[in-house]
Amino acid sequence: MPASPADRLDVTFASLKDKREDVLAVLVGDGPSYAPLIAELDQSSDGTLTRAVEAASFKGKKKSSIEVLAPAGLKEKRIVLIGMGKPAEAEENDWVELGGSTFAKITARKCKSASLVVEADKESEFDATEVAVAVALGAYLRNYKFDKYKTKKDKDKDNGEAESDGLKKLVVHCAEPKKAEKAFARQSGVADGVLLARDLVNEPANELGPIEFAERAQALDKLGVEVEVLEPKDIKKLKMGALMCVAQGSVRPARVVVMQWNGGKKNDAPIAFVGKGVVFDTGGISMKPASGMEDMKGDMGGAACVVGLMHALAARKAKVNAVGIIGCVENMPSGEATRPGDIVASMSGQTIEVLNTDAEGRLVLADIMWYIQDRFKPQMMVDLATLTGAIMVALGKSFAGLFCNNDDLADGILAASKSTGEKTWRMPLDKSYQKMIDSKNADVKNLGGRWGGACTAAAFLERFVKEKETPWAHIDLAGTAMDAPRSDINPSWGSGWGVRLLDRLVADRYEK
Repeated sequence: MPASPADRLDVTFASLKDKREDVLAVLVGDGPSYAPLIAELDQSSDGTLTRAVEAASFKGKKKSSIEVLAPAGLKEKRIVLIGMGKPAEAEENDWVELGGSTFAKITARKCKSASLVVEADKESEFDATEVAVAVALGAYLRNYKFDKYKTKKDKDKDNGEAESDGLKKLVVHCAEPKKAEKAFARQSGVADGVLLARDLVNEPANELGPIEFAERAQALDKLGVEVEVLEPKDIKKLKMGALMCVAQGSVRPARVVVMQWNGGKKNDAPIAFVGKGVVFDTGGISMKPASGMEDMKGDMGGAACVVGLMHALAARKAKVNAVGIIGCVENMPSGEATRPGDIVASMSGQTIEVLNTDAEGRLVLADIMWYIQDRFKPQMMVDLATLTGAIMVALGKSFAGLFCNNDDLADGILAASKSTGEKTWRMPLDKSYQKMIDSKNADVKNLGGRWGGACTAAAFLERFVKEKETPWAHIDLAGTAMDAPRSDINPSWGSGWGVRLLDRLVADRYEK
């Protein structure tokens, strides 16, 4: 499960008239344009805030701030004015990112609790309740840290206090606190799914092997998710030769985890999510270079996203039937490992020539994609994988690559991407790439050559879409799931990327 309650930010909502904490942050519009509360505070402090704003030339620009300490005439010990820019120009994720930025401004100085006022001013009307929820979500996500293996916590340079003495409680004051609280309960369930995915990606591989990963997924049963774990004897019985050829070099046995959330109508076909769960990838016999190999603990970012998504759907009681599947393996070199040139039979019956054992993720996905289609007959399927370095060459580390055989599904993912700020860029699926993975010795080979590596990898997966009319999307998140650019809402190496994106896709397109 995600961070323990002690590590989460306690977010509550209160009215604009309720008692405020000693540390107070207030959103200010461009101009600056003030909410009524600021005028009251300024009057009570005999113009202290006005003088501070003028002295600092504070204009309320987006994410700018000014801090006033021990203002005369006020009970607050510290007031932070946070610029929100022009509300009319802000989109949904802008507010979430503002929440993360606000959290950082508040925690620039030590405090255990703080109040944040979200109040619309006369100059720039906006839905203060929606903004309050979005800003709270951003703060909640920004609060994350992964330090469970540190025996000595970082100390504050001035007073020697540990980091754990930081902000624990954020009270968000708005006009409709009960409405905001209800909306945030839904959003925090999704956010906990993000934090769970971050935790999984951040875990070292010696602590999170295939067995441990499966155990973490099994914890979802507390939320009402039906979890089934397939062991090697089950996997072999299903003839998942492609997945097992990746796992056979490791002493740590493979696991396939099936997670079902049945929140929709009984007879509705589920939507399906498939995740690559390579807990560590040495490259196998086709060994990777030593430099940077430690990052391969994050090669299960796709599976982490699927587990986080299933948490999110269950936590917010999504009205949909969804099934998630992850293939958990470790890719290691040994006397038992698959060799380049070996030919294996997949569950689909197609034979695969393994030209490079470092192109292993697609082998894992091939079998679990086929299994989930064969068993559940889903109405659509999305797979997620840290699949290729080629996608980072093409798109960098800010966008994930989207390959899709259905324009409506692609449009839904792109729209959700815009709403959540988890960026995707549609890449081509074309018959020309299929020719590049034809094998002289088997039905297909797992490598298409130097050019278009992300595209030939997607073409390989396309061969394992059982019914060609089934809407299917492949998301290559090699650049975004781990060591992605840090942001206002993600300070972590493991980003939890994709959970919010796919939860929004489900909410917008598939819930009834």
